[in-house]
Amino acid sequence: MPINILMPALSPTMETGTLAKWLKKEGDTVKSGDIIAEIETDKATMEYEAVDEGTIGKILVPEGTADVAINAPIAILLTEGEDAGAIKAAPPAAAPAPASKSGGAATETPAAAPQVKATPLPTPPSSPVPAPAVGGNGKDAGRVFASPLARRMAKEAGVDIARVSGSGPHGRIVKADVEAAASGKASLAAPVAKAGTLTAAPGAAAPQGMSDQQVLKLFEEGTYDVIPHDNIRKIVARRLLEAKTTIPHFYLTIDTEIDALLALRQQINDAAPKTKEGPAFKVSVNDLVIKALAMALMRVPDANVTWTEGGMLRHKRADIGVAVAIPGGLITPVVRHADSKRISEIATEMKDLAARARVKKLAPHEYQGGSSAVSNLGMFGIKDFAAVINPPHATILAVGAGIETPVVRNGKVEIRTTMTCTLSTDHRAVDGALGAQLFAAFKEYIEKPAGMLA
Repeated sequence: MPINILMPALSPTMETGTLAKWLKKEGDTVKSGDIIAEIETDKATMEYEAVDEGTIGKILVPEGTADVAINAPIAILLTEGEDAGAIKAAPPAAAPAPASKSGGAATETPAAAPQVKATPLPTPPSSPVPAPAVGGNGKDAGRVFASPLARRMAKEAGVDIARVSGSGPHGRIVKADVEAAASGKASLAAPVAKAGTLTAAPGAAAPQGMSDQQVLKLFEEGTYDVIPHDNIRKIVARRLLEAKTTIPHFYLTIDTEIDALLALRQQINDAAPKTKEGPAFKVSVNDLVIKALAMALMRVPDANVTWTEGGMLRHKRADIGVAVAIPGGLITPVVRHADSKRISEIATEMKDLAARARVKKLAPHEYQGGSSAVSNLGMFGIKDFAAVINPPHATILAVGAGIETPVVRNGKVEIRTTMTCTLSTDHRAVDGALGAQLFAAFKEYIEKPAGMLA
């Protein structure tokens, strides 16, 4: 029987992905372990390895398609002795269950996903696949995203599904949307516009803020270009919105003096072993900040936690995420065991993680988890700012630039290099007094950095 090749789930938080490239075409023979496609998630591009053997009978999702739901069929594999005529007999990946006799809504049960081996690409993609223009009502460049049940109901009711506004995840059209359109309770949208434009149902209310159409009315036509959101930007935006609206943030800010820290950094770098390529490592201020935060979390273990509805997770080590800017968004690779690593080890590891993050070559375990995070904009001259907490963390430290500042000591004005830091805290997990204790420990390590070498 033909086998459905399904969109794999490459991380616990992945809901959709972009089928960046097919490495096999229809008619090609596939063996277990062969790389058949490249899948782009919000953070990395991964290789999709075949598990079963056979022949690619039909490709259902063309390369470059964005927002492909996990477990959605993307191709059909013919097993030995089968030909293209057997494709019609292939079982659907998500067959809608019949409605209950009581009139309850039908449910859609996805087929079990096959085992998938996914590894980071050894080389970065030669050129990113451009994301299609995003229109309203769950459509990308003319492609309509709708559940199988919604499609069947629309066909039976004579409703043009391309003009139905979707209320499901990512604008997907679901059963309730078709019912509302068929009953006349929901107005139909105008046909989907060409790629590079934005559309919205006339007078439709946006779930949050202004609709695309309302925004467009504020600007003269021809004075702007529409830059479609790529997969990374859309998912980063959604997760930041979820974090900001579901986590009760509060903020603590302190000024730290870093003259002793800068002197220690210079001493460590001067002592670095020399190689043919130059110094074996080069420690940055950010590397020292990572170490200081990690040690502070271990000193104040009640702040080294993650909130869950069932209970608080108190971590036994300090794994620190570090925000790294990448094209179209950001990623937070994690330095594991940062509390016990030497500063030179943190510097070497961060250099490697940041370089691979920028070309999307990190494996999921390298950017998932962690107990806190650091976001540093000091290198851009930013004095202070507040960062948005990155779940599952309960805290995130925003670090500003080191600035020479007049400081009053014993009635005299002295010049010191100060660095402003702001701790964003999940109030469910870390109260104000506890956050202050954590910050006090952090400040001590920054201003008396020799303590980090003990």
